[in-house]
Amino acid sequence: MAARILANLIVMGSGIMARAFVQAYRQAITNASRNGINQETVQNIKRASKIMAEPEARQILGVSEHSSWEEILQKYGNLFERNAKNGSFYLQSKVHKAKECLESVYQKQAQPTLE
Repeated sequence: MAARILANLIVMGSGIMARAFVQAYRQAITNASRNGINQETVQNIKRASKIMAEPEARQILGVSEHSSWEEILQKYGNLFERNAKNGSFYLQSKVHKAKECLESVYQKQAQPTLE
């Protein structure tokens, strides 16, 4: 008798938990669909804000520390166009981020120091 009551309690409890889980899942889907665009925008901003390290940027573009800005732009143009035609968007974006990283480095070097 006690085992039967315990089994009924377990079955009823698991049914209640399953319904609560389904209801929470539906609510989460509803909330995500309402705020989906905002969340996607925030994620894109977070991804875009990640800064590439200078050595990684130089390795991607295949330039040394002593390379001129013109050489960097030439390598960037070649790699960017090559990936635009028959490469991947991911590689193309890495090449672009590498150029942006080195551009900021070269701009800092070009600015006179105020001392």
